[in-house]
Amino acid sequence: MVGRAAALKARRFAARTAAALLAAQVLGAGAAAAAETLVVTGNCRDGAPNGAYELGTADGRVRVVGAFAKGRRTGTFLFWAASGARIAVIPYDDDAKAGTVAVWHAPAIPGGEPRRKLESAYSAGVLHGLTRSWHANGKRRAEYRYERGELAAAAAWSESGAALPAAEARGLAALDRAADAALYAGLERTVAEHAPRCD
Repeated sequence: MVGRAAALKARRFAARTAAALLAAQVLGAGAAAAAETLVVTGNCRDGAPNGAYELGTADGRVRVVGAFAKGRRTGTFLFWAASGARIAVIPYDDDAKAGTVAVWHAPAIPGGEPRRKLESAYSAGVLHGLTRSWHANGKRRAEYRYERGELAAAAAWSESGAALPAAEARGLAALDRAADAALYAGLERTVAEHAPRCD
């Protein structure tokens, strides 16, 4: 029992840490981020962001692309780390997540192709459908099914591929949901803090 409790505690810490790191990657880290100038490209209509949006560095490296309609996120927003690695793709409809959100692990090798971390189905801003995740080694990590925001089924696996007990899979689902929400909030905060000025 102590072994399972320690493993669950380690998974909680890892989920929170991974979400914080991925969100921080959009703007870089440490002194490099402080020295970096970010440039917002976008338009306004009637005092609100409207049309294509891009957030990048002064030297042309893109961090975020997307679009607004009357100040609300619409279509797909794509996010990249300071290293140039893809971090996330989040589709929106009228400012609510709608469609399949995708997130990638940071590449193990600088300049390498990132491995998929998460795919999660949303409808009208709530989880609805299948959520799948993978360990950094590429093996499946978890599979959850949501019905209008409520967890309907959960399965999870260790990094070695061993199936976790059902109760542990459900506990991991709750942890993942909170960590994923924190990640999305961090990415969305990046866009909000660097929205086109429409004064």
